[in-house]
Amino acid sequence: MFVEGSGQRLDKFLASKLKDMSRSALQKLIAKGMVAVDGKILTKSTQLSAGMTVSVAVPEPQVLNVLPEDIPLNIVYEDNDLLVINKPKGMVVHPAPGNYSGTLVNALLAHCHESLSGINGVLRPGIVHRIDKDTSGLLLVAKNDFAHHSLAEQIQAHSLTREYRAIVYGSVRDDTGVVCAPIGRHPVERKRMAVLNSSGAREAITHYFVEERLPGFTYLRLRLKTGRTHQIRVHMLYLGHPVAGDPVYGPKKIITQLQGQCLHAGQIGFIHPRSGEYMEFSAPLPACFAEFLNKLQKKGGVLHD
Repeated sequence: MFVEGSGQRLDKFLASKLKDMSRSALQKLIAKGMVAVDGKILTKSTQLSAGMTVSVAVPEPQVLNVLPEDIPLNIVYEDNDLLVINKPKGMVVHPAPGNYSGTLVNALLAHCHESLSGINGVLRPGIVHRIDKDTSGLLLVAKNDFAHHSLAEQIQAHSLTREYRAIVYGSVRDDTGVVCAPIGRHPVERKRMAVLNSSGAREAITHYFVEERLPGFTYLRLRLKTGRTHQIRVHMLYLGHPVAGDPVYGPKKIITQLQGQCLHAGQIGFIHPRSGEYMEFSAPLPACFAEFLNKLQKKGGVLHD
């Protein structure tokens, strides 16, 4: 690509020329040394001059070695760019070592065939964000890189709405609140995350709203501003109110009827990458969650429809 004017940053110049790629994705290519200016590897903030030549080496997508599987999907919405999936409790989102089948990705490969974005590599085609195995609810899937870039940028800008429902132990004191506590890998138990003040921790913000106080528990609505691994589960533990049924962050005596944490991604809202229209979807509570909530409500002597 030939530079016609002067004074433009390298990353901004590329964004103006390669409109099917996001600026953040282009910055990653620059950082990996895959962009050259007159044959030299430079930084994203390099100021270009007229007459320079910019070349980009876009890596070839890897061959996917995960097999499609005919697994039923609860599709809430689908078009040529994306899907909104209501993931059941117990389903892993993407393959990992020792677990290459039965995942959402296996099901998506059978449903979408070749129509999935390749940005997140061979094991996570189409996956823009994820929720834990035993968390149920709504998940966005991108069918192409254009949609993936747009949705990922909305997540990065905190403009994509993700709202959860949870039942937590104890009585949460305030009707509304916000947890601003950085999260990082637990220094000893490497499969756990924790609130940390170390340099490796990343900003994490969770807003919560009390829906109902119940005997021994609180029913919450939670809204994510950031999306760190296990964020809600870690933040609720940090508040002293771990999520009911959570085998990792909850009490040792697990509520087995919940089959994992009582956490549901009930609502998602975003700007459609192509139409620019704001779209919002919701999913009802799964049966085990609804039954536990109803049991607590009856125990409290409160009548509910």
